[in-house]
Amino acid sequence: METETATAAEAAVDQNDVRWLADEEQCAWRTYLDVNRLLTYQMEKDLQPFGLTMNDYEILVNLSEAAEKRLRMSDLASATLQSKSRLSHQITRMENAGLVRRENCESDRRGLYAVLTDDGMSTMRRVAPHHVDSVRRHFIDLLTPQQLADLRTAMKPVADNLRQVRGRG
Repeated sequence: METETATAAEAAVDQNDVRWLADEEQCAWRTYLDVNRLLTYQMEKDLQPFGLTMNDYEILVNLSEAAEKRLRMSDLASATLQSKSRLSHQITRMENAGLVRRENCESDRRGLYAVLTDDGMSTMRRVAPHHVDSVRRHFIDLLTPQQLADLRTAMKPVADNLRQVRGRG
């Protein structure tokens, strides 16, 4: 299946029509990739003492900000960009740790909610200050307010485009 997809993608791009990256574009792209990998690695490392991954933390954040501290599993999968299967495995692991629980959806027998437990909320409150400190040390405080504003302005059209593409796919 992946080969068929790759072949279709390759066929969609005629080699004569490729707009190769200029040196500055290549440098910007590779710097972005490098920062993304390094920052993700550091954020994961800083969450390890708490027994959490970035995916765990993202789920806790989404649930802590949701009405009634719960979300339908399908909505949580969409919010965290995970497949339903992968999210289900992760929620099982987080259930075993006492951070979340599943509840049946009364309006849809096949639907399930992921619900933040009291222990999950307590963990969120304990970890959040450390996570924010990590974000500040490794990202926010290294940039001026103007650089942060410029970065947000530069990245917004990329994020908007990717959300639109995702919505079509």
